[in-house]
Amino acid sequence: MTRLANLSPTSTAFVLASTILAYEPLRWLLGSWQDPSYASSGLIYLAALLALGVWSLSSPVKTAETHHRQIAVLLLVASALIRLASQVLAINVIGGLALALDVFALATFFKTGERRRAVSPFWLSVLFLFTLPVERILQRLIGYPLQELSANLSCAGLDLFFTDLSCSGIRIALAGRDVLVDLPCSGTSGLMLAMAFVVLLNALYRPALMTAVLWLGLAFLFAVLGNALRIMLLAVGLAFPEAVLGADVMAGPLHDLIGYLTLALSMVPVFVLYRPKAKAHTAAIWQMPLPPMSRAARSLSALLFLSLAAVIVSLPRQALDVSATTKPQPLPVRLGGEIGMDEALLPVEQRYFELYGGHAQKRRYGPMALTLVHTSSPLRHLHAPDDCLRGLGFEVTFLGTRFDPVPTAYYRATSADGGDWRVAVTFTSSTGAVTHNIAEAIWLWLKAPGSRWTSIQRITPWSLAEDRQTAFEAATRAALDLTSPEL
Repeated sequence: MTRLANLSPTSTAFVLASTILAYEPLRWLLGSWQDPSYASSGLIYLAALLALGVWSLSSPVKTAETHHRQIAVLLLVASALIRLASQVLAINVIGGLALALDVFALATFFKTGERRRAVSPFWLSVLFLFTLPVERILQRLIGYPLQELSANLSCAGLDLFFTDLSCSGIRIALAGRDVLVDLPCSGTSGLMLAMAFVVLLNALYRPALMTAVLWLGLAFLFAVLGNALRIMLLAVGLAFPEAVLGADVMAGPLHDLIGYLTLALSMVPVFVLYRPKAKAHTAAIWQMPLPPMSRAARSLSALLFLSLAAVIVSLPRQALDVSATTKPQPLPVRLGGEIGMDEALLPVEQRYFELYGGHAQKRRYGPMALTLVHTSSPLRHLHAPDDCLRGLGFEVTFLGTRFDPVPTAYYRATSADGGDWRVAVTFTSSTGAVTHNIAEAIWLWLKAPGSRWTSIQRITPWSLAEDRQTAFEAATRAALDLTSPEL
């Protein structure tokens, strides 16, 4: 704290410039922790980071090296360049990367790596990345290949013990019971915890970079194997409920308990074997000649950096992944025996589509509703209903998936005023692909980035009679020509 109080005008200018650059990314990050649609655990990782920082700063500095200020300045300049990309491309996550570099700069400035209780500034900044909504990003980008990998490993394991087993993609059938390795089973939550655990160990032990990366790779492998074991146990519990005394392994708290148990087992090798030697000098990577600067040069550089910060935050934002103009299909006039009435988008929805392109349609048919979202940029516009509805204040439960007659994911959404709804969603593309899985939709789009995608949500009251529910689903499929893809 004394060091902050005695900042020179030059240092004050650097701090002010960094604060200007960090304001918007930090505001977004704080919002992501409070927004239910992100389902972020960022505050937990921030608490771990702060605990490590305070633990280190409360011990004395062991070395007399003096180039830490120049290193911190170089990191702040690099952070400013990343913040420039975030501003111009209107991608908030890039701004979050800039904040991680700011953490690196602060930890370097305060010499956390040179204290008696040393903590690596670099690995502290990596730990900060976990405060971002990384899990959601991972689910959308690599969730589908993780699903397939987990399903294949689980099938290989189950095949050692059972003969009445069949596997097809992410579907497993055991003893006549269908088990789907859906997006929540991709293992991204466990993967996040495993990787964060090793990053924390790297921060404390400060190993050589290659050693640290090797352990991260091993943790990734162990976490994937642990998730496969979790799916195997869930499959056995579904197929043979008598083995778990008739308990529902897909319901809490048993479902969560199985997940935590298998994750803990997967991390046992890391906990037992991780004992790398710390590098002799944590700042060895920075042992490069740094020319001394005169007071005038330092003052000029601070002024230039402050000016650069002001310019960066003033630049117009132009998102890179704006959807091309889409031609919405006409919604049916009548469905399920009810005349359709168009509904206006919410103001927040209207602003979003104005900024990032795409198009949404809403029409209500008596107590039932149909919502379509059209886009050529599914990373921006397509979301699973639990993402969107949680952001609107709903409590959302994933109910499962059906593949017949078309792949469809089902959710139960309960509003704050007690309204109860069944939400069914299917994603279709201009190439003919049909899926229930947002991760698969994005994976297919990455393979064919010119394709256009549509989210089709059917919303009905939970209390709606089953025959009316079935009739509405059938009428929607017929009106929108929604058919299952060829297998």
